[in-house]
Amino acid sequence: MSGTRVARTLVGVIAGMALGVVELLFLCVAWPASLIPATRPAADRGLARLLALERARLSTWLDHDTISAGGGYGFLGARAALGVLAGYGCAAGLFLSGLLLFGGSWDLLWGEPEAVPVNLPGVKVITNSAILVLTTAALLLVLIVLGAVAVAAAERRLADHLLGPGRQELMRRRIAELTATRSGIVRAVDDERRRIERDLHDGVQQRGVALAMLLGRARHSADPARTGELVAQAYAESRGLLDELRSVAWRIYPTALDELGLRAALAGVAERSSVPVTVHYGLAGRPVSEVETALYFIAREAITNAIKHAGAGDILVVLTEDEEKVTVAISDDGRGGADPSGGGLSGLARRVLALDGVLTVDSPEGGPTEIAATLPKDAPCG
Repeated sequence: MSGTRVARTLVGVIAGMALGVVELLFLCVAWPASLIPATRPAADRGLARLLALERARLSTWLDHDTISAGGGYGFLGARAALGVLAGYGCAAGLFLSGLLLFGGSWDLLWGEPEAVPVNLPGVKVITNSAILVLTTAALLLVLIVLGAVAVAAAERRLADHLLGPGRQELMRRRIAELTATRSGIVRAVDDERRRIERDLHDGVQQRGVALAMLLGRARHSADPARTGELVAQAYAESRGLLDELRSVAWRIYPTALDELGLRAALAGVAERSSVPVTVHYGLAGRPVSEVETALYFIAREAITNAIKHAGAGDILVVLTEDEEKVTVAISDDGRGGADPSGGGLSGLARRVLALDGVLTVDSPEGGPTEIAATLPKDAPCG
């Protein structure tokens, strides 16, 4: 730690001592006043000003910027007690070490040398009393610096817990979150690949095999009537195969989402649904591409789950927005009991988390079920 930073830390701790005295006096008066409705606004204004001073002190002298506007009487009380005890300890130590330094320097430069025996284990040393005083003062200064550093660390931790996390703590949390979402995205991509493979194997591939068998039987048939019947069946199977391919392609990514937007893509999902789906579209404009795609897949997956697993007879999709966020809420009248840790919903949660969003699932046994996702309008930059 550099000398400049040590000096700033000492100044910050001693400033905390002075501010702590003011805070203790304020708490003795303001906390009872906050219980009275007539005096509560004045107490709240005083609290806000003291918290602002604490944030400024932490930022200026202890290199700790707090982002959140949190904090209250609990933080102020704990901080004041710590500041007063530690600050006065540092001030007393500095005063004592200053006296020792002054006295030792005076004796060393202008005083009469005085020999003082210093007994060490197995050794007897005779030294000058002024040098002993200066050495004691230096050791005391080292202890004061170490104590101030420890107090500063305690104040940063206290601020993180009660006043709001600092920039370093926010960065640490962000790194941990990005690490988790990165692995979640990898799992989501792998799950999507498995789902596509199942769709191709169970649908498209089976129809392709059936079509090949019908054409093979028609090719080897000697009865013209039987051949015509097999060709008709093969034609019907080929139409089913095309429909299955369109369905798989739509589930992977609908072209309407890029060409016509989210409203048209959700309208397509509603048309293809086997149960009634009502879409209330309350967005003024198109969200950014990443958010728009996430909204579509959240709604589509929730609709699919409601039909396949909840036995829903009616589904409602509502999209709303405010200045910063967009929200999609999907509710159904099914049997409920949806498991947020299940494959489909956990995949949605990973997709939403990757965009700094929040997914909530409310699905009591017996229903109804509501799945809501709130996403920022702007895609995260990293």
